[in-house]
Amino acid sequence: MKLTSLLMLSALFIGVSAFRFVSTGKPWQTKSQSIPGRVQCEFYDEGGEGVAYHDADAVNNGSGKLNPANGTYLNEFRMNEGVDISYTKGKDIDNNPYNTVAPEMDQLYVGWTQPGEWIHYTLQIKEAGTYTVGLMYTSHDDGTIALDLDGKRISKDLLVKSTYAAGDTIAWRQWHHWNKAEALGEVTLSKGTHVLTLHTVAAGQMNYDYLEFKKR
Repeated sequence: MKLTSLLMLSALFIGVSAFRFVSTGKPWQTKSQSIPGRVQCEFYDEGGEGVAYHDADAVNNGSGKLNPANGTYLNEFRMNEGVDISYTKGKDIDNNPYNTVAPEMDQLYVGWTQPGEWIHYTLQIKEAGTYTVGLMYTSHDDGTIALDLDGKRISKDLLVKSTYAAGDTIAWRQWHHWNKAEALGEVTLSKGTHVLTLHTVAAGQMNYDYLEFKKR
């Protein structure tokens, strides 16, 4: 076999094996979120990099950085972890006229997302069945997410449509145009305690407030 072919196969193997399911984490502050209902994206599992999440870098670009460490809950929320977290603000930042759906103020969210990142959530699924998946979010470009349950893919690649608004001349605010997708797709869930994984698949540049699961 030629060296170039070996290199191509090696690269493919690395890409496929980059995500390995690990369930040794625990729910945020020992409180599992539940389905049906909303899964707040900032309340991901405890356990750190490679166990509770994978992030492109070790820096929280929101808590303690964009939002300076000043002793407040919102500015310092999980600031020593790699998942990037910020919160919605007034003064025409997140309560701007380009929102499709108005967000709550002082609402924590996961941001600075990049393809290949993932986050675990230990959940209590109260009822087995088929659920529609919704998402409160912003997305500079069209993006894609996917969901696993206990390490097995349960969704198709789910398109997250861009919230870019050409009429907004404030460039940085393109990441603050909020929308809620009521039905990105459907998943089948079994009752009990499970680990849900949220994957950022393509494009990134998305902010995740919450996932919402409604039983059909």
